[in-house]
Amino acid sequence: MIIKPRTRGFICTTAHPDGCAAQVQQQIDYIASKPRLEGPKNVLVIGASTGYGLSARIAAAFGAGAATVGVYRPSKSTATRTASAGWYNSAAFERKAAEAGLRSFSVTGDAFSDETKAAAVKVIREELGQVDLVVYSVASARRVNPKTGEAVNSVLKPIGASYTNKTVNFHTGEVSEVTIDPATEEEVAATVEVMGGEDWQLWIDALSEGGVLAEDATTIAYSYIGPDLTQPIYREGSIGRAKDHLEDTALRIGERLSPGGGRAFVSVSKALVTQSSSAIPVVPLYVSVLYKIMKEKGLHEGCIEQTHRLFADRLYGGEVPVDEQGRIRIDDWEMRGDVQQEVADIWARISSDNIDELSDLAGYRAEFFQLFGFETDGVDYEADSDPQAGMPESSLRRVESE
Repeated sequence: MIIKPRTRGFICTTAHPDGCAAQVQQQIDYIASKPRLEGPKNVLVIGASTGYGLSARIAAAFGAGAATVGVYRPSKSTATRTASAGWYNSAAFERKAAEAGLRSFSVTGDAFSDETKAAAVKVIREELGQVDLVVYSVASARRVNPKTGEAVNSVLKPIGASYTNKTVNFHTGEVSEVTIDPATEEEVAATVEVMGGEDWQLWIDALSEGGVLAEDATTIAYSYIGPDLTQPIYREGSIGRAKDHLEDTALRIGERLSPGGGRAFVSVSKALVTQSSSAIPVVPLYVSVLYKIMKEKGLHEGCIEQTHRLFADRLYGGEVPVDEQGRIRIDDWEMRGDVQQEVADIWARISSDNIDELSDLAGYRAEFFQLFGFETDGVDYEADSDPQAGMPESSLRRVESE
């Protein structure tokens, strides 16, 4: 079938398998162009199908030659309906790993569930013995608590007072003003439960109790701080409380692992186009302005560039530099004073009339569609594509855990 993008707000309901495969190949090529990473040997990536999780899996496998286990949600396709972009990304990764002679395994299911954790432990025990790097990169708006069975949802809201600022419809380029009402105490608590560090801790517990976590293992999760203008909706809002909890969890896990030489970190990353960030009012406009400035200064990075710098210059580059809170700062280029001053200058002037001149909205829009395999160089989008593009069964041990 010929696959075209179909959008609903900040979601694309279709995905292109050939475009996803081409983007995975681009990331592999980038890592292959760099010196070999002296990094991990056996890696578990929780949330491995998109974003930083996918890039971490690619960097570990194709940069350090590591065996990898990826955990991600299953997705079904038919002859007339596509699977998710994450499913196609993972299928492409598995094919390329098999071609390169790299060991890779997939556990598909809800990362929050006890069943998925048990399945991952089983695969690691039988295939790898232990893992020496655990990457936690789960981005979900909803969590079913494995102990209570209760489903809770996160919200992206300020705390204490309403927040008003500029935003953009990145499909149309219309700049408008948006006001977001504050979160209730219950909504804040739910957001922390979904996006905080509890599930990361539960994964480390399950791996340790299962005997598959190396004594000197490293584990990492991802956070974001951002500029002053997004603070009320992000770092000082409901999601910020969740990130605070995540960062506190890193300190607790680190204390637990340190006697054996293990480490736990949160990496503070730069603003990027993601499904999650596209849903947050104000952020798409900020990212569009930021992209223009960072590209002009030669500072722009995507997921794979950020991940390579994280691995090569931070995690496996000697002593790990951290800030006062123990966080790795890969947002250092975004937060440079000159970059943020230019963002502030443009923010004061930007409108629907000059958005194409003062921002990289076109780049933002293109990257949004690239999340789903579209607008990728070298792909013929007028040609038939197989929506049931699969994984190499000969090299893949897949465990379904719903």
